Amino acid sequence: MPRLRNIHPGEILVEEFLKPLQISAYRLSKDISIPQTRISEIVKGNRRITADTALRLSKYFNTSPKFWLGLQDDFDIEEEKRNLKNTLSQIKKYTNRAA
Repeated sequence: MPRLRNIHPGEILVEEFLKPLQISAYRLSKDISIPQTRISEIVKGNRRITADTALRLSKYFNTSPKFWLGLQDDFDIEEEKRNLKNTLSQIKKYTNRAA
């Protein structure tokens, strides 16, 4: 079974919020008082969603900051899991030898 593509939070922002609500990245950046380049880089998948951005997005879209940070964490963990696949496969699970 082929693995699903790891989806960056910026793609969620575009597909689930900006497009349906017909909001441009420029308008969003102005409405939440951050540089337009920050939103552009997030949308392109080149920048992480920070706590600062998560707080602003959550206020604007009436979501929780943890929603945005959770998307970022899930993305980061998947990326690292793929990057560390060989290393992780060599790590043995802890077993309590005294028991």
